[in-house]
Amino acid sequence: MMITPVHRFRDIERTPEYLQPEKCVPPPSRASLGTMWFIRDGCGIACAVVTWMLVFYADFVVLLVMLVPSRDYVYSVINGTLFNTLAFLALASHFRAMLTDPGAVPKGNATKEFIESLQLKPGQVVYKCPKCCSIKPDRAHHCSVCKRCIRKMDHHCPWVNNCVGENNQKYFVLFTMYIALISLHALIMVGFHFLYCFEEDWTKCSSFSPPTTVILLILLCFEALLFLIFTSVMFGTQVHSICTDETGIERLKNQKPTWEKISGWEGMKLAFGGAFSLGWFNPFSNLNCERPAPAEVVAAAPASEILTQEEIERFLARDVAIQIHE
Repeated sequence: MMITPVHRFRDIERTPEYLQPEKCVPPPSRASLGTMWFIRDGCGIACAVVTWMLVFYADFVVLLVMLVPSRDYVYSVINGTLFNTLAFLALASHFRAMLTDPGAVPKGNATKEFIESLQLKPGQVVYKCPKCCSIKPDRAHHCSVCKRCIRKMDHHCPWVNNCVGENNQKYFVLFTMYIALISLHALIMVGFHFLYCFEEDWTKCSSFSPPTTVILLILLCFEALLFLIFTSVMFGTQVHSICTDETGIERLKNQKPTWEKISGWEGMKLAFGGAFSLGWFNPFSNLNCERPAPAEVVAAAPASEILTQEEIERFLARDVAIQIHE
């Protein structure tokens, strides 16, 4: 057999200390895989807290400034119920997007034992990530914040304090959609409330003083407009990525697809967990669609075609892909 380096475009630092095989530790046991996923990043945690506080602020203004003082009971009940339902779904989607494993590759599996268990065939190519000592599946990218390789990583979003990958993209899409909806709803109610206050006495259209009411409404209007634009754009880019079967990183890198692309509707079913149903809009539903087998799981090869110990050690000592030839 002969091993030849394969050129690649990957986000890999060629730092010597990351390339030592003895730095790689075996992946965690199956018993530890059920622990909750949470990224301990100060900036991400702060952004997530700010997100929740902004939603609570909007709910406070909608309820106590606009709906409770209203004389139209039906109007208040309908809009209050609709806004709070959408806000609850938005926060639930944010919670699931933040605490769901986005598709992390087992850390530290670039060991001699694991390479031997792959029983690589001639012509197969494998990638090693020197940052987390993992065998990198196709379409996986390393996140410097999560410190893991993520399957089908689209981007790292500080607002959800997590990467957006194949396992939590549905929840991120729902989060952006529900935030855009409550922002639009809040803007419409602010507009109607201003018209109502101009026609009536300002002291009767709110429980607060007129200056306080105006300030609270202007802040809500600014917040709602800003997040409506931002989340609408994010929602559109995410749906486009799903329908074109191309992640944000792959699009930025102008990466030529080495995978078999699927149709837009099939991509939506894969991302949202099956055929179209109300479950698509439910952040509490689990993704139960069949996903492709992990790239690191390969079929067994004849003993004469398996990498030798010397070839495995040479692979572990370098930061390139290797291709096996007979």
